[in-house]
Amino acid sequence: MIRNYFKIAWRNLLRNKSFSILNIVGLSIGLSVTAIISIWISFELGFNQFHEKKDRIYEVYNEYFVDGEIWTWNSTPKIMGSIIKKDYPEVESVSRYNYDNTFLFSIGDKRIKSTGTMVDPDFLNIFSFPLVEGSIDKVLEDVNSVVITETFAKKLFNNEPAVGKTVKVDNVDTFKVSGVLRDLPNNTEFNFEFLMPWNYLKQKGWHDENWSNNSVATYVLLKEETNYDAFSQKIKTLRQSYDKESPEMETFLYPYTRSYLYSEFENGKETGGRIDVIRLFGIIAAIILIIACINFMNLSTARSEKRAKEVGIRKVIGAERPLLIGQFLGESILISTISGVLALLIVVTLLPSFSTLVAKPISLDITNVWFWLSAFGVILFTGILAGSYPALYLSRFKPSTVLKGTYKKISSPVTPRKVLVVLQFSSAIILITASIIVTQQLNKVQDRQTGYSKHNLIYTIMEGDIEKNYSSIKKELLTSGIAESVTKTNSPITETWSNTWGVEWKGKSEDNMTLVHRLAADDAITKTMRMEIIAGRDFDLKTYPTDSTAAIVNESMVKLMNFENPIGQIVKDNGIDWRIVGVVKNFVINSPFQKVEPMVIEGAKAWFNVIHIKFNQKITTAESLANAEAIFLKYNPEYPFNYEFVDQVYAKKFDTEKRTSSLISLFTLLTIFISCLGLFGLASYMAENRIKEIGIRKVLGASVQSITTLLSKDFLKLVGIAIVLAVPISWYMMNKWLQEFAYRIHISWWTFVLAGLSALAIALITVSYQAIKAAIVNPVKSLRTE
Repeated sequence: MIRNYFKIAWRNLLRNKSFSILNIVGLSIGLSVTAIISIWISFELGFNQFHEKKDRIYEVYNEYFVDGEIWTWNSTPKIMGSIIKKDYPEVESVSRYNYDNTFLFSIGDKRIKSTGTMVDPDFLNIFSFPLVEGSIDKVLEDVNSVVITETFAKKLFNNEPAVGKTVKVDNVDTFKVSGVLRDLPNNTEFNFEFLMPWNYLKQKGWHDENWSNNSVATYVLLKEETNYDAFSQKIKTLRQSYDKESPEMETFLYPYTRSYLYSEFENGKETGGRIDVIRLFGIIAAIILIIACINFMNLSTARSEKRAKEVGIRKVIGAERPLLIGQFLGESILISTISGVLALLIVVTLLPSFSTLVAKPISLDITNVWFWLSAFGVILFTGILAGSYPALYLSRFKPSTVLKGTYKKISSPVTPRKVLVVLQFSSAIILITASIIVTQQLNKVQDRQTGYSKHNLIYTIMEGDIEKNYSSIKKELLTSGIAESVTKTNSPITETWSNTWGVEWKGKSEDNMTLVHRLAADDAITKTMRMEIIAGRDFDLKTYPTDSTAAIVNESMVKLMNFENPIGQIVKDNGIDWRIVGVVKNFVINSPFQKVEPMVIEGAKAWFNVIHIKFNQKITTAESLANAEAIFLKYNPEYPFNYEFVDQVYAKKFDTEKRTSSLISLFTLLTIFISCLGLFGLASYMAENRIKEIGIRKVLGASVQSITTLLSKDFLKLVGIAIVLAVPISWYMMNKWLQEFAYRIHISWWTFVLAGLSALAIALITVSYQAIKAAIVNPVKSLRTE
């Protein structure tokens, strides 16, 4: 029986090649898009899930009531980890993580820069990063021991055994390799090539017990029997005993397995994060697959007249309805299977490009049994879903009416096929609108004035002998004409590495806990960055030696302090009185999508990590870089000259939104394409059922244009209904999305007009082919069976 079903199905596929191709193409696109998005979603959901003790791993977070709302963040004081280990017996292990450190590793003449971090010895007991060589309990015991990854070991020692070998770090300290880690998996948030003991951080003098310095991550492994809720209440008051500056601040543990997907908090409540994007594209994948199934339904029912007589004859000779339903479902499953095979080829071909687009190393594991079971299940489900309505529709025909040709009912204003097409185009219009608005928002923010000039501006990290030779380096850069201006800062101009609510000024209220960002510069900061000075002047140590304790503030800071004339006023920070000598126009330093926050630029008595160089625009960039490299190597010969172009770093701030925009645009095009197939199917159905009416109209003198208009207006009505449904939905969704950005566009009415007109134009083009084709048929051919 089943064999007979598939034999008949195969014959029908070959007999109706055009409809078969449309069905297979539509379903294969839907299945391939669903598969690619599903693979990406599976990769994202798998982040941080491979750790054996993941259910007991937590990250320490802080909560504080500031400006009428609860702030939540996950950086902690360095001292907190040891306090938790000492005071809470429910804790099995604790490790601090000093974020990323870049060091120069030297072996003989070989010098390699690498990024890693300093952690407590328990780090490898908490997280499942297996060792290829060495013992987990001992590798981080000695202050001058280092654990490296397999790839980094090969860089340093080629294929020789690494454990026991010595390396020099920053040309100062000698380390012994105590262990080799297996390379980190792709689905981890950590990104390090080496681990050093926390005691080395203390040895370098980087450790402090300042509870206001939230600068490291702290991870906790609870004992198996520990009740999380009870312990959360207990640790909440940790700071009351130790933090004299902010004893009201609360501490809580956040499940590490949720940190990647749920990283955003609002007023102390978890609000989402990456999971929102995953849900969005999961919904898009489902919509595209459903639209592909709708196409199959429309295209199958469009052939109802041809299949109706077949059904009538089968029923006359004794076929029961369940057997007919089975036959049609068999055809659907066969088409779904063929589409599935084609979809697999599409996935294998396009997955590398999609991986590049989303900037994630996703891949297809064809050796995974669960993959094949899932693929088979999706193909079977799609076949049943797509074929269910045609099977039920075609199998219900009564032989007496079918064989007389009187079964058709095309006058109904609402039919399932029309409803499905409305849903298709509603989805397409929503995606068109979303694509337009995302592009508008991205363009608006990219065109935003940064408040400084990125052109010909680079920065390099101060390392090795740069700091002690800074004056000589700066002098040569300027006297040689390579640079127009040079300044050193505590962070790149594209981001802040320090902020505090501890800045004080005259008239500040005790309950004012507004976060103020810190920048530091030794000299000529506004000249180097080309900032606009609103009042006062730039730092000028040569003319004003006291500028070492001077400060420059931005407009937002002036508004916060509420000074009518801020020049000469004092702001206190880190125990130093900083005298304001200048006010600069607000400039973007963190997210260009958010408002500019209050900032104090502190003078030369602050600390420095970065050098900014404004190249002479009269010299080519290549020549400037070559000459700058020669100068840096002269004074810092052990280190390579590494630099970043500020404009390129700033452009990376838009990468996530650009990827989202590209993906939405891609899926919008696919949705439109598949929807057009569905509309083509309905047009075929309508033309097929009205072919004799068209013949009579032509005999009576109707023109091709009038007949085309007659057939097309019904479809345009459907698109019009889709527009009415889609506009409020798309407005609500995109308005909610825009609320995430302080700097955003206002949705214009013409956006919906453009989306609606696009949908109408696409529908008209799609329908016109079938309408014109039906209108130009010879009426003799249309009426010859009467």
